[in-house]
Amino acid sequence: MLCRQRISNCPLSWTDDRLLENFSAEIIQRRLRADEVENAIIRQYGSLENFALGHEFYGLHQKNGEWVFREYAPHAENIILAGDFSNWDNDERFRLKPVGSGVWEGRFPLDSMTHGMHYCMRVKWHNGGGERLPAYLRRAVQDEKTLRFTAMIWQPENPYRFRYPRPGTASLRIYEAHIGSAQEKCGIGTYDEFAALLPEIAAAGYNTIQLMGVMEHPYYGSFGYHVSNFFAVSSRFGTPDEFKHLVDEAHRLKLRVVIDLVHSHAVKNDAEGLSTIDGSRDTYFHPGEKGWHRAWDSLCFNYGKMEVLRFLLSNCRYFLEEFNVDGFRFDGVTSMLYSHHGLGYEFTGYEDYFSPEVDSDALVYLTLANRLIHRLVPAAVTVAEDVSGMPLLASSDGVGFDYRLAMGIPDIWFKMLDIPDEKWSVSQLFGELLNRRPDEKTISYVECHDQAIVGGQSSFFRLAGSAVYDSMRCDSDSLVIDRAVALHKMMRLITAATAGHGYLNFAGNEFGHPEWLDLPREGNNWSFHYARRQWHLAKDPELRYKYLGDFDRAIMDIVSCEDFYGCRVQRLLLDEKKQIIAFERAGLIFVFNFSADTSPADYEIEVPSGVYQTVLDSDESRFGGVERRLPQQEYYTLPRREGLFISLYLPARSALVLKRQALM
Repeated sequence: MLCRQRISNCPLSWTDDRLLENFSAEIIQRRLRADEVENAIIRQYGSLENFALGHEFYGLHQKNGEWVFREYAPHAENIILAGDFSNWDNDERFRLKPVGSGVWEGRFPLDSMTHGMHYCMRVKWHNGGGERLPAYLRRAVQDEKTLRFTAMIWQPENPYRFRYPRPGTASLRIYEAHIGSAQEKCGIGTYDEFAALLPEIAAAGYNTIQLMGVMEHPYYGSFGYHVSNFFAVSSRFGTPDEFKHLVDEAHRLKLRVVIDLVHSHAVKNDAEGLSTIDGSRDTYFHPGEKGWHRAWDSLCFNYGKMEVLRFLLSNCRYFLEEFNVDGFRFDGVTSMLYSHHGLGYEFTGYEDYFSPEVDSDALVYLTLANRLIHRLVPAAVTVAEDVSGMPLLASSDGVGFDYRLAMGIPDIWFKMLDIPDEKWSVSQLFGELLNRRPDEKTISYVECHDQAIVGGQSSFFRLAGSAVYDSMRCDSDSLVIDRAVALHKMMRLITAATAGHGYLNFAGNEFGHPEWLDLPREGNNWSFHYARRQWHLAKDPELRYKYLGDFDRAIMDIVSCEDFYGCRVQRLLLDEKKQIIAFERAGLIFVFNFSADTSPADYEIEVPSGVYQTVLDSDESRFGGVERRLPQQEYYTLPRREGLFISLYLPARSALVLKRQALM
């Protein structure tokens, strides 16, 4: 009763939602359960922050003039370290001893190991054994000939020292990228090569980079979503110090760095990952069918186990402090939240969010992760990738994420691209663009890597089709490309302008990168042809890609103005018949005509009294348009019986942004 009273005295966002009021008891119980688990942690470890120092206890460390190695392996019967230091023999000097509670420990002379040596664990368990990599290892490398992964001692004599502070808080303008495929070359890009791209990303108006595939994964074609070694940055892109330099260079340019954090599942490989690290999958994962993600062919963490919580929370702390990252995009949150993983499930009511299918242990973990991250770095950013729409996910009264991805927006765009233009419903579109809970912050986007990878195709490639191969020259005459260029600009402008609290773009899509993204795999004969970004296209003065890139920079200029995302979207007009949308935000008037063939000459929109000047026109020649309106055209309000209006010429497939200059 005391807890209920304490909570009810606080301003709770969900109390304004009458539907959520019906589930108030469950909401409070979820919060109390997270408190109970944290209190249990505090009793044993002193604080949640201390608990999340597992990476300082486990793994290999230099301490008090010796090497100390520890591993959690409750099902092991014998463990010995083998590596360069033992000539890969089973040297008794490197045998571990059980010290209780499933922990194995070894202490070795300081001169017995050095930086750069390779090693592994040789583990024996009941009726079996094998070579395994430590759970908390900080660097794993793959042999080019055998393709075998081994742990590497990473203890450089002069480790990288950060020089630049984290950037301050601001609304998010996210540039999502995959390190390996961010280069033009047919090969795997590096941390250093990506760092060289950062000045262009900053100049394009983005303030945050979101990086895929940073944590080590054995199969490159997985885009980094089948993680094997959670505390190791992928060695195929470079060294830990080179990744630190990338982060530091981003901070020099006032760019925040957010990485994809894959705590929703893990690779099923035995030799590289956690799968059977001590002979049993139950050590970190659910036993039986519950521990296997059928669609992803991977393993599901058992969030109810204390050592699993410690492992994952320590992983959050490690990346914040070791690599100075600014936050995380939590991948696959829907899969974590429900025992059905959201696969083929239709979320039709609030009952779905409070059903027995909800994984209460996963909710506790995500809540504790957000508490920990924000205590360690108050300005850190956490973003939830959740398609279910679970309420209070991005709320301090619930799980505590800062933002959630507005995953319905790319869905509606790609559905619209599959139907004729004249059947586009602007009411349905505008409704989806604004479909968000007022108490939760959201990130909007036309497309991310999900839509760009093979099988999905980027929006521009969906619009242009094969015409991208022969009709993208500035002097080409193609109605298909004209449509694709016009709609590409409009889709991005209206999505960024109506976004709740931030906007995301996948690398290259801002200029209509052609074709798709596809990493080398057996199905494409291990080709790198589509595993790259063709930056030269946007820089070629003979091609129309430059127009799209320039327009994207203009969009970023608009949404980066002071407190743009702090202002609400005010609808001015929805004309379903003519397919016109008009709204106001942050003192700007946005007008979109999605019609393919109707261009009203004197279209009236009611606005406050004043003079309105053109800020941005998608039809300008500098953006690849035909300039059917005068650049920087001014519009004066005109009195009508119903109020004051501006009269606009709205060419088909064009967008206009106006700013009120002065009162009349």
